Amino acid sequence: MKIRKILVGTAFVLLVVPMLLAAVAWMGFYGLLSWYAPNRTTGTIVSSGHDREYLLHVPKTYDGTKPTPLVITLHPAMNWPAFVAKLTRWNDVADENGFIVAYPAAAGHGPRAWLDGKPGLLMDVRFVSDLIDTLQASYNIDPARIYADGISQGGGVAFVLACRLSPRIAAVATVAAAYELPWWWCKPERPVPAIAFHGTADPVVLYKGGPSPVSPRDFPSIPEWSRTWAERNRCTGKTVETKVAPRATRLEYTGCADNASVVLFTLEGAGHQWPGSEPLPEWMVGPQGRGVDATREIWSFFRDHPLPPARAAR
Repeated sequence: MKIRKILVGTAFVLLVVPMLLAAVAWMGFYGLLSWYAPNRTTGTIVSSGHDREYLLHVPKTYDGTKPTPLVITLHPAMNWPAFVAKLTRWNDVADENGFIVAYPAAAGHGPRAWLDGKPGLLMDVRFVSDLIDTLQASYNIDPARIYADGISQGGGVAFVLACRLSPRIAAVATVAAAYELPWWWCKPERPVPAIAFHGTADPVVLYKGGPSPVSPRDFPSIPEWSRTWAERNRCTGKTVETKVAPRATRLEYTGCADNASVVLFTLEGAGHQWPGSEPLPEWMVGPQGRGVDATREIWSFFRDHPLPPARAAR
C-alpha cells in the first residue's frame, strides 16, 4: 500500500505538476503578450476559402507615383502581428526609408501559430502570395523589392517563402528561426539571398540543433543550415568573418550566384530574442543580444538585394 502511494505521488509529480507549471507559464505569457502589444489588425482578405487578417503600416511619405518596397514580417508561434511590429520596430525604419510593412496573421483567434507541416504551410504561402496581390492592387509596390522576415516559427515560414515564392520574394531574413521543414523539399526557382541571426544560448531553438521544448521534432544546427543555404546558392567565394561587437560575429558567404549572398550573425550568450529590440523576459527566452540592431541590418541587406532585373521584369 505504501509503495502504491509512493508510485501515485511520483506519477503526480511527473505528469500533473509539469502541466500545471506549463499552464501558469502560458497564462503569464498570454498576459505579457496582451500587455506588450494588444492584438489588432487593419485588413482582411479571403485566401484558400478562409478569412485571413493582417496589420499594415504605410509611411506618411508614401508617394503613389513611385515604386515602393514591401517588407513582410511574420510573427512567432502563439503570437500576433502587433507584437512582432512592436518587437522589431520595423515601422520606425519604414518611416525613415520610405517602404511599406505588412504583418500577416496566422489563422485562428487570439495568439496564433502558423499551420504545421507541408500542406498547412503551403496554405500560409498562398495567403502571403494573395496578400502581395492585394497590396499591389492598392499601392505602387516595387515587384523587384518584396522581402520577407520573421522570428522563431515566423523565421521558419520566411524560409518556406524563399523556397516556394522565390520569383516574388527578393530576399529573406530569419531571427532565432525554427526551421520546420527539411532542405530536400525546398525547390526555389532561383538562389535567394538570406541573412540570419541566432544566439548561442537560445533555449527554444538551440544554436547547435537538436530537440526543443516547444517542438516534437529536432531542429537543425544553425551554422550547418546557413552553410547549406550558401551551397544551394552556389557561393564559391571567400567566407568572410567579422567581429561586429564584443559578443557578436558576422559570417558572410560570398561569390554566390545572382548575388544571392548568405549572412549569419552569431550572438554569443544570447537567447531567443530579436537583437536590438526591447528585451523580452530572460526567464522565458534567455538574454538579449547586444551590439547588433537586427532590423537595421536586415533592411541594409534587403536594400542591397533586389530581384535580378531579368527576374523582376517577368
